[in-house]
Amino acid sequence: MKILYTNFHPRNGGGHVTYIMNLMRGLSESHEITLATPGSSRLYRYAAEISGVKRVDMFFPGRVTELSAPCKVLRRLIKEQGFDVIHVNGSSDHKLVMLATMGLSSKPRVILTKHNDHKINSVGNWIRSILATHATIGVSQFVSDILLRSPYRRHPVKTVRHGIDTAYFAPASESDYASFRAQHLTPEAEHQIVLGSSGGTDDDKGWLDLAGALALLSPAMRKRFHVIVIGDPPSVDQIARLEIIGVEKHFSFPGLVDDVRPWLAACDLGFVLSYREALSFACRELMSQGLPVIVTRVGGLPENLTDREEGWIVPVRDSSAIAEILSGLASDSTLLKTMGQRARIKALEDFNLNRFVTETLAVYNT
Repeated sequence: MKILYTNFHPRNGGGHVTYIMNLMRGLSESHEITLATPGSSRLYRYAAEISGVKRVDMFFPGRVTELSAPCKVLRRLIKEQGFDVIHVNGSSDHKLVMLATMGLSSKPRVILTKHNDHKINSVGNWIRSILATHATIGVSQFVSDILLRSPYRRHPVKTVRHGIDTAYFAPASESDYASFRAQHLTPEAEHQIVLGSSGGTDDDKGWLDLAGALALLSPAMRKRFHVIVIGDPPSVDQIARLEIIGVEKHFSFPGLVDDVRPWLAACDLGFVLSYREALSFACRELMSQGLPVIVTRVGGLPENLTDREEGWIVPVRDSSAIAEILSGLASDSTLLKTMGQRARIKALEDFNLNRFVTETLAVYNT
C-alpha cells in the first residue's frame, strides 16, 4: 500500500508529530510511505530517522489566496505517486487534499484523524466530508462522539487511541532512578515526592492548579513535594503567580527537551490537569514509565486510567481535590509503587504500538 501522511504544523506540532511518527515507524517496512509537511517542522526533521520514508516539503496555507501553488504541487505528487491512502490530520491539510484531488479519475482514500475537541459542524467540514473523506478516526471515544454528531457521521467513524513505544518509555531501574534524581534535581528535592509532566506550561494545561494545591498544604507538608514541568519556559506572569503563593522553589522547568524520559524517570508520579484534552500522549508516556497519574475529568483524559487504580481522576480546576491527594501521599507514599505497576501493565496491554498500527491499518482497508 502507498500511503501519504500530511501535517500542516510548520514548527513543533505537538502530539501530531508523535502520532504520525509512530504510524510511519510501524508501517514503513511493509508499505511505501511519503510524508508531506513543512520543511521547517519538527516532524520533517524527525522523519529523516525512518528508513524508506520519502519527505516532501509542503506548505499548507490557511488563506484562500495562497492555495493555488501548493495545490498544484500536491496534485502533481498524488498523480505521480498513485497513493492508495492519504491520511490527513487537520483542516488545513484536509482542505488542500480536497482541492488537489478534485476531478482526478482515480482518487486515493482519504482518512481524517481528529486530534482535538474543536467543533466541526462548519460549512467547510460539511464540504470536505462529502468531497474528500472516506473514514474518520477519533483518538478517544470522546472525540469519536464529536465526529458522530458532525457531517462526518456519513462515513465510518472508528476510535483508535494513541499507541506509544512501551519499550522506549519503560520504567527506570532503581539505580537509574537515583542517578537521574541526583543529576536533574537539587539536593533538597532528592528525597521529596516528585511530580512530573511533559504536557507544557500553557495555562490551560492546569499545572498552576497543582501550584495552588501545594499552597493549600501546611509548610511542613509542602516540603515533601517537588514538581517538574517540561515544555516552553513559563512566562514572567506565571513565575510571578508562583512567587505570590510562595511555591516557586518547588518547581523545575527544564524547557523543551527531545528526550523526556530522564526527567520523567526522576519522578514518582505524573499529572495531566488540562482544561480540555482529546486523550493525551503525555499521560500515556507517564503511565508507560510506571508512574501513576493525576488527571482531570475532562475530554478523553479519563479513558486512560481507572480512578484510584492507575492514578486519580479529579474535577477540572480543583486545587482542593489535588491537595487532598497530595496530603494522603505525604502521610503514606507506599501506594505510589503499586499504582505505578498497575499503570505499566495498563500501558503494555492497551497502549502498545502494534495494536495502534493494526487498528489504524484496518481503517485504511475499510
